[in-house]
Amino acid sequence: MDITKIDFLKTSTFDYLLPKELIAQDPVEPRDSSRLLVLHRDSGVIEHERFKDIKTHLIEGDLLVLNDTRVLPARVTGIKKNGNAKVEIFFLSPSSEPRKWTALVRPGRKLNEGTNVLLGDDEEVTIGERLDDGVRNVYFNSSYDPLEIIHKYGQTPFPHYITESHAEPEQYQTVYSKHEKENSVASPTAGLHFTEELLREIRSKGVDVAFVTLQVGLGTFRPVKTDNICDHIMHNEICEVSEVTAQKIKEAQKRAGRVIAVGTTVVRTLESFAAQYGEVIPGMLDTRLFITPGYNFKVIDALITNYHLPKSTLLMLVSAFGGYDKVMEAYKEAVNLRYRFFSFGDSMFIC
Repeated sequence: MDITKIDFLKTSTFDYLLPKELIAQDPVEPRDSSRLLVLHRDSGVIEHERFKDIKTHLIEGDLLVLNDTRVLPARVTGIKKNGNAKVEIFFLSPSSEPRKWTALVRPGRKLNEGTNVLLGDDEEVTIGERLDDGVRNVYFNSSYDPLEIIHKYGQTPFPHYITESHAEPEQYQTVYSKHEKENSVASPTAGLHFTEELLREIRSKGVDVAFVTLQVGLGTFRPVKTDNICDHIMHNEICEVSEVTAQKIKEAQKRAGRVIAVGTTVVRTLESFAAQYGEVIPGMLDTRLFITPGYNFKVIDALITNYHLPKSTLLMLVSAFGGYDKVMEAYKEAVNLRYRFFSFGDSMFIC
């Protein structure tokens, strides 16, 4: 591949052919029995293993960074109070007002401001103002905690390309997700491959483990619809780094240990802090960082990631880190060897 002739501003540059049957509909069990493609950035050499073998690629002094967010059971079905028509509400995030959330609602055009929707036998919400990108304000009418109501009636949302799944909701959560960090509408899926036993084995090798939180929003699935990636409006996401994690990153860098990101959400978190402050410090950010080929990575030394949708911002990020030609060659090989793709699929380790 003559990389000098590639136009990295064209969205079509990040397209690839994927047979529909390679889109994983269910996870494998145990989690770490999924397949792992190892891509060496310097040489372009590719190895094929099982995810449980990831520990053989980690050495004492490395720092493994994971996203501890948890997926909210955000999809709630209700009935229009006057007319009994079915209504679907996809809750996105709470606002500063106690009983107001943002949400996507269907059928959106038929739900005027002020429409009341019944949830079960005893709860009611009111559809509110229209915001950007089809988002609406939704108001809870009872005095109960909105989160309790969402938990009572909600279902865990799977991505749109998972249409025939038999997976349990807990299989779409990482084993290290924290209930107090239940603020995402999609899972940081690179972490789905880890088991508690595998993490213990990794720690026993002298590999340190740290956590960040990035609230995964629906924007992670938003396709790039512009022909030129410069015209794409990147979605925002809230990310957070604790004092403990910021200190662990400094210590790893001081000892020349690798900072290994588990998933693109971790990359986006750490690189956003470095872009904003020059280093990773404790705090919270609302980031719109868009990482594409040519980006100068300031924190990440290696990346564990799943396979991403064609022409997606996540594939652009991975191409920026691993090298476009090497990553696209790895994707081609993964397709030829019938790896499983996307959220419940297999993974890559780019080192």
